[in-house]
Amino acid sequence: MVDVGQFLGLRAAKRAGPSAPAPGRVGIFAGEAEPIPQQAVRFSARQIAALFVTLAAIASVPILLYPWPPLSDYINHLARMHVIATIRSDPNLALFYEVEWQVIPNLMMDLIVPILQRVMNVYLAGQAYTIMTFVLILSGTLALNRQLYGHWSVLPLIAFPLLYNKVFLVGTMNYLFGIGLSLWALATWVALRERAMILRLAVSTLFVLALFFCHLFAVGVYGLALFAFELQRLLALRARKRAALACEPAPQRQLPAWVDFVASGIPFLPVLPLLLMSPTWTLRWDFTWELGGKVTGLLYVIEVYSRSATFFLATIVAIAALFAIRHRALRFHPFGWVLLAVGGATYLALPRVLFDTYMADQRLPIALAFMIIACAHLDLRDEFVRRGFATVLVLLLAVRAFEVQGVWRELSRGTTSFRDSVRQIERGSKVLVAYADPDNGDNVRELWLMHAACLAIIERSALVTTAFTVLGKQVLHVRRNYRDRVDTEDGTPPSIRQLLSSAELTDWDDPPYWARWTTEYDYLYILFTDRDYANPDATRLTPVFAGNRFVLYQINGPQMAGAPKSHD
Repeated sequence: MVDVGQFLGLRAAKRAGPSAPAPGRVGIFAGEAEPIPQQAVRFSARQIAALFVTLAAIASVPILLYPWPPLSDYINHLARMHVIATIRSDPNLALFYEVEWQVIPNLMMDLIVPILQRVMNVYLAGQAYTIMTFVLILSGTLALNRQLYGHWSVLPLIAFPLLYNKVFLVGTMNYLFGIGLSLWALATWVALRERAMILRLAVSTLFVLALFFCHLFAVGVYGLALFAFELQRLLALRARKRAALACEPAPQRQLPAWVDFVASGIPFLPVLPLLLMSPTWTLRWDFTWELGGKVTGLLYVIEVYSRSATFFLATIVAIAALFAIRHRALRFHPFGWVLLAVGGATYLALPRVLFDTYMADQRLPIALAFMIIACAHLDLRDEFVRRGFATVLVLLLAVRAFEVQGVWRELSRGTTSFRDSVRQIERGSKVLVAYADPDNGDNVRELWLMHAACLAIIERSALVTTAFTVLGKQVLHVRRNYRDRVDTEDGTPPSIRQLLSSAELTDWDDPPYWARWTTEYDYLYILFTDRDYANPDATRLTPVFAGNRFVLYQINGPQMAGAPKSHD
């Protein structure tokens, strides 16, 4: 067997000089990495495609089994999709809500799911969107790796277990879709890098516009990765130019390298006027930087529910990587090192809250993780390496699938119970949400409960105080007659103690939205209750349904005239 170094040396010797690059392969035109010999691949494109479909199907099993996946913000987003799709045909929803389309960098789910709902129910449409997001992310990882190394590789498939991560559990559905689109944007940029500049910039501009309407942070991910790619290329070109000058005069380029580097930022110019046109711009002063949580944000990449499963997965990957490095089977593209440096500095500088959006910094590592995986290559000529890779891939996906499936099966009892409670609510009612303990909601297994009451929007056409209707962040708003009865700031629901003492708040100049809860709402959900939770106000609250960690009460007393109600 020919040694890898000898083989690459023979290939280099046969080329007609140091500046005879093959187009389309970044490692060659950047002068930093050699093309990978076909013997090191061992898997055909058809075999990789079949494996991709198989693994995607396995990763989608939990999504398909649970129409209401126990994610934090997911059901709130899904309720908004339902309103957008049905508000014209549902008089109760039309009474409470209105849809105002604006230039908002947070719209991709709003554009896709309501269209899908025309041919399927909203739960199935949400499942289809989630699986589309999974496929977009992993196919983008594969495509980027293909452009960096010049052939299809099975190594990016090792990223499948990362589809389930803490950022996903929070339910940031638009941003996750944007991660997949940013991977494809970068792969397309690499593919067009040595083509005409006008073509490259035009295509990149289209991607930037699409990413803007996915999520503003997704634009940032693409911009960061593109900056790292172009910086690595610029440094490599300068190093090659210095080496060439020592031997012979360097060939003249049409544009100086630094001009080409700066021109790569042109596609991002439309972002500023779009942002200035957007009501999101009014939220620009809402930011908070925190050092605490930076390490936790890194753990969000591989941690889901179980710390032991996370440790096991990290140990497997570390051992496999060390083994591959020792046997010189693992390679890492120079772009990956620059991306790590630029991404690490950006991560430290990013605030926790940006544009009134939480986890601004902690969302970045998972996006970088898929790009970093795309920068790796595994030499599969050795039979032992192939078997080892297959074993590691199966172990990682099996551990993650078992972990998620087991927890979701347990949590499904809670979501089923909550759905049963929603059926007790009269259609067209007004539902207030409160916490038994204001400090609850941090347990990752209870994230789904935080916005569970929004299920009443879908099932009972209700007004729910916790629905996402923030001006500048969503296109769904509450009509003016009811706007003072809901949380329009995306804050924390009141505690039951605050509700019981709210009588003294009614005379304030600016009382909280829940100050007149005894007269302005029909039902009250108290979340994060204990098993022996007692009725906090028996004279005004009648228990309707008691579930695990929540209780539904009907509010006794004169209700304000509102939507027409009917049982069904």
